Amino acid sequence: MTELLANHVAGRWQQGTGPGTVLTDPVLGTALVRVDATGLDLAEAFAFARHTAAPALRAMTYRERAALLAAVAQRLQAHRDSYYEIATANSGTVRNDSAVDIDGAIFTLGQYARWGEALGDVRVLRDGDAASLAREAAFVSQHVQVPRHGVALCINAFNFPAWGLWEKAAPALLSGVPVIVKPATATAWLTQRMVRDVVDAGLLPAGALSVIAGSSAGLMDALQPLDVVTFTGSAETAALIRSHPAVAQRSVRANIEADSLNAALLMPGEVQGSDAFGLLVREVVREMTAKSGQKCTAIRRVLVPQALYGAVADAVAAQLAQVSVGNPRSEGVRMGSLASRAQLQSVHDGIAALGACTELLHDGRLQPLVDADPQVAACIGPVLLGARDADAAAAVHDVEVFGPVATLVPYRDLDHALALAHRGQGSLVTSLYGSDDAAVAGAALSLAASQGRVHVVTPAVAKAHTGHGNVMPMSQHGGPGRAGGGAELGGLRALDFYHQRSAIQASPAVVASLGL
Repeated sequence: MTELLANHVAGRWQQGTGPGTVLTDPVLGTALVRVDATGLDLAEAFAFARHTAAPALRAMTYRERAALLAAVAQRLQAHRDSYYEIATANSGTVRNDSAVDIDGAIFTLGQYARWGEALGDVRVLRDGDAASLAREAAFVSQHVQVPRHGVALCINAFNFPAWGLWEKAAPALLSGVPVIVKPATATAWLTQRMVRDVVDAGLLPAGALSVIAGSSAGLMDALQPLDVVTFTGSAETAALIRSHPAVAQRSVRANIEADSLNAALLMPGEVQGSDAFGLLVREVVREMTAKSGQKCTAIRRVLVPQALYGAVADAVAAQLAQVSVGNPRSEGVRMGSLASRAQLQSVHDGIAALGACTELLHDGRLQPLVDADPQVAACIGPVLLGARDADAAAAVHDVEVFGPVATLVPYRDLDHALALAHRGQGSLVTSLYGSDDAAVAGAALSLAASQGRVHVVTPAVAKAHTGHGNVMPMSQHGGPGRAGGGAELGGLRALDFYHQRSAIQASPAVVASLGL
């Protein structure tokens, strides 16, 4: 029987008492490990984190907690090779895609360590300047930010088991808030291993970092008013979290990142073969194939001038035809598998849902797989669809296919293009490709209200830009409306979620004694 992975709660490793769920290799179909959380005392787990770990973290300064993050990053770097092996086996990703997850996680931790070091030896953060409440400033109001006296429950998606953990845990721990992470079951192995390596090294106070690899039943029930919950996943699950009594009645602070129909927009005036044309084509292909399209930030809609519809379709299809798909262990394979056969079926269903209002421009499903059995592996080649009638193709703006699928959408003019982008009803990111700085700047501001990020690519930054779908700790990750309405990362602003803002109303002498 496969190994049953242990959970770490209440400061100790504990195995579930049930048979567990088997995690499988999505390419070979072989059993890997089992996870189970049956029988865990969740009340004890949350109480230990809340009453033992949290005070220990809050007793430290920001600089001291930053040093903890730096030590964690070093520990993960030392075990990096083993994480790549797990990612290949459990997520079916090629090495470059695993790097986005694993190396991105380590980089994010290191960046927050550097920011925390700069905050210095303080335990309270000044929030703006004092404002006078009386004549001659005899009585003032000084806003401060202090760590919340609770626990951060981090519920993560299957597509980023490493980065998804640490992009949430880094600002939480730096803020002095302990973390209980619940990874998606299908790819929980990597998350559990990273937590195990950190905990076993004794780098953090007892209970500061916990992992529950199994069912999420009861986790929301354990939350109390000063706790927070962060979630990445489907809109359906997000709705359940928002309606749970912990959020709806006890006012637990919630941050949600849900579905997102992101777009790439080629600006009017560009011609076939222009630098901007080539940059868009390259980025669309990269976003369709990176992690097999399983990124919340991936390009789903490609908005192009009507006159360039055929040219962009041909250029993208030509590059997609060169993408080899199959076993990530095999030489030359550029794109691995989806996370599971269930996810593969979901992608097939999504393509069928879009079929009524689109045409097929490139069908990678017809391409033979490399060293993989199509009856076993969760592999699928990239699929490019086209919607000639952009206004009538409502499903293109409503249905997200979470895999290597994108739809080419022609527009009449810039106003039409912007209106189509907004039909995503709130996105994590839209990228713009053009040569006129003033034109792309205006378009960026027009899009900003419905986007978490607007990624502008001109020929001047062809080699410097970080990529449409790459989430950097310096920029906000999140988006309004359909995207969940949340906000993560964005530098030290990410700490706001884990802090309580309070106004200290007192004499200037008392304010001066706050130690800010």
